[in-house]
Amino acid sequence: MRKKLQLAIKPLLKTFFILSLVLALALGHADGALAARSGGRIGGGSFRAPSSRTYTPRTYAPPGGGGYYAPYPGGGFGFPFLIPFWGIGGGFGGLFTILIFLAIANFLLQTFRRVTSGDTTTEEGYSSNPSVSVTRLQVGLLAQARGLQTELDRIAETADTNSPEGRAEILQETSLALLRHPEYWVYVGGGTQQAKLNSAEAQFNRLSLAERSKFSEETLSNVNNQLRAALAKEALPGAGNPENPTDLITSGPGEYIIVTLLVATLGKYAIPEINSADDLRQALRQIGGIPSEQTLAIEVLWTPQAEGDTLTSDDLLAEYPDLKLV
Repeated sequence: MRKKLQLAIKPLLKTFFILSLVLALALGHADGALAARSGGRIGGGSFRAPSSRTYTPRTYAPPGGGGYYAPYPGGGFGFPFLIPFWGIGGGFGGLFTILIFLAIANFLLQTFRRVTSGDTTTEEGYSSNPSVSVTRLQVGLLAQARGLQTELDRIAETADTNSPEGRAEILQETSLALLRHPEYWVYVGGGTQQAKLNSAEAQFNRLSLAERSKFSEETLSNVNNQLRAALAKEALPGAGNPENPTDLITSGPGEYIIVTLLVATLGKYAIPEINSADDLRQALRQIGGIPSEQTLAIEVLWTPQAEGDTLTSDDLLAEYPDLKLV
């Protein structure tokens, strides 16, 4: 009886051992894949309504007192209109008619001046809830472009993310770094979404969180001038051997670097549809040329960031399925 019981248990133990070994290998491989996904982040900005245009009426008073000046934006034709109360239009009714005429003429003149001087700012630009464009541009490069990671690290360590001018410079430097490595461009994705100011921040944050969630750890970040970097001994382990420097600069044929640019700009703005390297080049130049006064918020994210870390083709297909070949 005991012998039969042992014979019955032995296959079960063997099956249990095999399953345990498979699970251990699978979980160990998954932990290794997750541990090797470091990321960098540069960002800053705020979603505040632009200040409304204000006018200061001219209060020119002619010598000797009396007279009348037009309390309208721009100060009329540039000089006061002295309207005596006698001899024009036969009294107060004629004077009132003339004042209405002058107000209309002043409005037409100011409109003409704005058009001829190139001031095409619309009323929407000064409203409390203007239109905002949220743009995402994503570039996948071969991992041989290690110099790009060094440039992004330098930008993160020196950038001023608190000022509009600093954020515009980040876009310029990042776009320029990508433009310097066209031979490594492989994948691209992105587009532009329109939103009102009161909902644009939520849209921007959703895109940012979606990209950040793909990192196991942000090993280098500079957000609102708060620079944080993981220590070398705490950085996520990669495939290379830190004792052998050559392992840190070599990479396999199926390894990549993903760089993501997020930009929120005031007004209607959109990058072109990207179907070729020339389209990508145009989009990078367009983002790099956005003026500082039009930029509300930016984020630059890239993975991997830690030396020796890798992003395999399987990782790319799993986390970035919307990318297309360029």
